[in-house]
Amino acid sequence: MTVWNPAVSVVVCAYTQRRWGDLQDAVDSALLQPEATEVVVVIDHEPELLRMAQTRWPHLTVVANRGPQGLSGARNTGMHVAYGDVVAFLDDDATAAEDWLRHLVAPFTDPKVIAVGGRAEPVWPAGARSAMYPDELLWIVGCSHRGLPEELAEVRNVLGCSMAFRRRPALAAGGFDTDTGRVGAVPLGGEETELCVRLRQQDPEARILLDPRAVVHHRVSADRATWSYVRSRSYHEGISKAILGRKLGREDALSSETAYAAHVLPAALVREFGQVGRGGARRIAAIALMATATIAGYLRAARATPTLGAATVLPSVPMGTGPASSVPALPSVGLEARHPSASQLRGEVVSG
Repeated sequence: MTVWNPAVSVVVCAYTQRRWGDLQDAVDSALLQPEATEVVVVIDHEPELLRMAQTRWPHLTVVANRGPQGLSGARNTGMHVAYGDVVAFLDDDATAAEDWLRHLVAPFTDPKVIAVGGRAEPVWPAGARSAMYPDELLWIVGCSHRGLPEELAEVRNVLGCSMAFRRRPALAAGGFDTDTGRVGAVPLGGEETELCVRLRQQDPEARILLDPRAVVHHRVSADRATWSYVRSRSYHEGISKAILGRKLGREDALSSETAYAAHVLPAALVREFGQVGRGGARRIAAIALMATATIAGYLRAARATPTLGAATVLPSVPMGTGPASSVPALPSVGLEARHPSASQLRGEVVSG
């Protein structure tokens, strides 16, 4: 019996010097993975950061994003320059456990497995957990939330900060959609979901798995432990899901979200109502803000002119810098024109 021993590339994408320390920790953790054949660093349209990274890691493949600005373009660049049979992605503000890649790659011995995701544990500012986040809302800060499988299981999509794909099928499918997902600090998302759904639509026998033993530790910056970030990230999630539903069909694009809303959130609310005097009221407020903002973003996108790209669709809700103790109100439709659009924000980033 032939044992498949794939070449595995780890790709780390970065866009800002503000995370330089985190980026070094992420790359160092990737280099410690015994299964990593190579480590690739992609810098997203930031020349000085590119120079710093090339100086810091002269023995690694360190390249500039060759596509449009944004995480999708950077990831596609990483897949193109990598030579591994499997390409694993690690966020620039995450560090991998020593056995992360072993668990992430093992399921690929099944030729039908096309993508595998892992688990992301939050590392809160100053070592303290934000009191506003129940476990069900940890997706807002890019981490694994309650309701996901707790053992190896088939899933619709993987988690962006800890995932791996077969390189050739992913590239043949066109890679990550460059008009979907985060650009700099604009908290759109869904590019990994879009690719996973598209791969399954093209090959219904393809399998996408989650192995929660493949753990990364994902740093949560202080600005994400605020009400304004909950609002902004949720609003943009609604935008992203409306666009994915338009592109891929609502059933495929929203299947996991429907189950989440029907089962996971009600259970969270029941639990938190029983803990009102122990922080439950604050967590209930966060759930309500998330739900309201997500619905507002989704409805705004659904009513927009049917243009498929997030870059051309909708106004952005700025994160703001107000105190975390106050819940900012969502903008009414009449006020949306005062806010910069996602396309304007993209333009500012590209030209700046």
